Amino acid sequence: MQQYKIKHSGTAGRRVQFLGALRLALLSLLVVVPSSWAEEAGSALTCEDGSMKNKDGSCSTPSGGTVCSLPTDESELRKLLSPEQYRVVRENGTERPFHNAYWDNHEDGIYVDVVSGEVLFSSKDKFDSGTGWPSFSKPIDASTIVEKSDRAHGMVRTEVRSKGADSHLGHVFNDGPTSTGMRYCINSASLRFIPVAELEAKGYGKYRTLFEKE
Repeated sequence: MQQYKIKHSGTAGRRVQFLGALRLALLSLLVVVPSSWAEEAGSALTCEDGSMKNKDGSCSTPSGGTVCSLPTDESELRKLLSPEQYRVVRENGTERPFHNAYWDNHEDGIYVDVVSGEVLFSSKDKFDSGTGWPSFSKPIDASTIVEKSDRAHGMVRTEVRSKGADSHLGHVFNDGPTSTGMRYCINSASLRFIPVAELEAKGYGKYRTLFEKE
C-alpha cells in the first residue's frame, strides 16, 4: 500500500481542510459501536464459507458469486447490518477516523459493498492518506460508483455511493496520488474485505488476475 500525503494549497486551504476534518471527527465521536455488534452483523450477512447470504437467509451462491439479493425493505436491512453500518450506508454517516476496520489494512484483496457484495475497490489502489479512513486512487470499475453533490455540514463535497445497493460509501477528492489525482475516502462500515486467498471460495475468482505478477 502506498503512503501519500494530501496536497494543500496555502494557509487558507490547510485551515479549511483542518476545520472540515475536525468537524467530521467530532460528529463521528457521537456514535461509538461495540465491536461485538460488528461481529454479529458479519455473521448475519455471510455464510460459513464467507459468501454473502441471499435475501431469504439461505447460503446458495448467487449467479456469478459476487452480488447477493438485496433486502426488500429497510427493516430487513437493519437486521442484517450493525447499527454503525446502517448509520453509514443508509443515513450517510461518517465513522470515526483511525477507529475502523480497514484504515490500516495492508493485506492484498478486494473491497466489496457490505450490502450487496458488489466489487468496488482493490488493495492495489489503496494508499495511506493520513486521514484515518481507507483511501483509494480509483475504483476497480468506475461504473459501480455513483457521484453526487454533497453540501452538508457547511462543506461542498462529492459523495460516492454504490450503484447496485445505493450505499453511502464516502467522498472523493482531487488531492490524491499523481496516477489519477483522486482520493476516494471510504468508510470501512460500507465495505467487506475479501483476501486474495479467499477470492475463489467466495465467488470472486475472476479478480485474482489483479494480483498476479506481470
